[in-house]
Amino acid sequence: MRLVIQRVSQASVTVEKKIIGAIGQGLLVLLGIELADSEEDVYWLVQKLIQMRIFSDAGGKMNYSLQDIDGGLLVVSQFTLHASTKKGNRPGFVAAARPEQAIPLYESFIEKATFLLGKKVETGIFGADMQVTLINDGPVTIIIDSKNRE
Repeated sequence: MRLVIQRVSQASVTVEKKIIGAIGQGLLVLLGIELADSEEDVYWLVQKLIQMRIFSDAGGKMNYSLQDIDGGLLVVSQFTLHASTKKGNRPGFVAAARPEQAIPLYESFIEKATFLLGKKVETGIFGADMQVTLINDGPVTIIIDSKNRE
């Protein structure tokens, strides 16, 4: 499972010209699920995400987590995070989980994040054609992969 985390001052996701999820200050997370992923990956990543200290304190040092600032969380599914680009010019997506596996893990991720934050997590629509708008704050963009726990 792979996350691209972007610290934002605002973000939204639109489907068919209608905004379906939006946040102010917080994190926009692009979530990619691969064939080898399980509930263990979900649990580890949600804990890591919610506790990650990437918001600045008064001195400008990254000391605060999403919980500390009571920030918003917008999660958007994105199977293209598991693109293979080793051969040719067209990415392959054989490592990306099929919807029957990915949807339950995506929903579990949202459920666990909602529980830990104690408030609603904004989302896109799994598998939909979405337009994501954001103002990256910093910019701060971090990639975390549950199969590469550094």
